[in-house]
Parts: sequence; C-alpha cells; structure tokens
Amino acid sequence: MLKFVQAYKYACLLGLFIFIGLAGCEQQSSAEKFHSADITGVDFGKDLNLTDHTGKATRLADFKGKVVVIFFGYTHCPDVCPTTLSDMAQALNLLGKDSASKVQVVFVTVDPERDTQALLAGYVPSFNPNFMGLYGDEAATARVAKDFHVYYQKQQGKNSQSYSVDHTAGSFVIDPSGKLRLSMRYGLKAESIAHDLRILLLE
Repeated sequence: MLKFVQAYKYACLLGLFIFIGLAGCEQQSSAEKFHSADITGVDFGKDLNLTDHTGKATRLADFKGKVVVIFFGYTHCPDVCPTTLSDMAQALNLLGKDSASKVQVVFVTVDPERDTQALLAGYVPSFNPNFMGLYGDEAATARVAKDFHVYYQKQQGKNSQSYSVDHTAGSFVIDPSGKLRLSMRYGLKAESIAHDLRILLLE
C-alpha cells in the first residue's frame, strides 16, 4: 500500500511538472513568434504625411488593409540602405505573389536635400517595382522621423554634396489595421522577414 501511495504521488508530481513545462513552452512560443521585436501598443509611429516618388501625397491610411514596412534611409547610402531593400525584395519573393501583393515596402528619405522625386523614382523601384519612395521638405522629414523615433544626422564630407547621413538602421512594420507592431532590426535574414510578415498577414 505504501509503495502504491508513493508511486501515485510521484505520478502526480510528474504530471504537474509536465503541465508547467508545456505551459512555459506555450508562453515562450507565443512571446517569440516573431523574429523582430514585438512593439505592439507603443504610442508612436502614427502617420506619414509625405509625397511619393510619383508626386502623390501619401498618408498611412492609404495603405490600410496591407502590411506596411517602413525604412528610413537615403539613396547615397553605401551599405545599410541597399542591403535592407534587397533583403525586403527577397522576402517578398519568398512570400509568393498573392501574399506579396498585400505588403507595401516604403522607403522614407532622410536626405531631402539630394533625394529628389526623380532620384527616388529611379532608385527605390529598382529593388522591386512595387516599392515606394517617400520624401518631404526638411521640416516634414524631421516631423516624420521624430514621430517614428528615428535618428538621422548629416556627416559632412569633402564638399557640400559628398556628405553621408547617419541614421537608424531598422525598419518598422504596420499591420493591416494601421497599427505599429514590429521593430525589425537591420540584418534580419529574408526568411525571417518573410516569416514575420506572413504572421501579420494571417492574423
């Protein structure tokens, strides 16, 4: 009888440990379902009020129903910007045509002095025909960057036109309802980007 009671207690404890372990795994998998940082509920990144590379005034509401990836950069950027846009293009290819049509990648220039409408029109769609370049004057650029907590700072070069711009390297992802959901770090692999976008498309 004593052996039976001890065995029963052991079975109960084992079951409890298994339950706790499974619950922990479920919470962990839920918290880590994105490769990007989940920033759902933050109180910034609410709108864009800029002009696209075709000359059309653009707001975030124009993309409602789509997942929107917003990246701040500049066309003279030697590394981070072209790498990010290339990774985004590859990620959309991995999603497939139907899903990719529900994603809008937006490139916001932090170099309004040089990045004209014509320059953006030639640069941004070269990575993917559906990518959109946005620009504004200095005040509009500063306002949008501040709203998204984006840093940028001109670093003077040898002459007035050879400067570079230090800037935030990550991207921001808006869900189809228009809410800021993810902060996507620079260097995230295309497969991981596609994974995160797919989750938001299926929610």
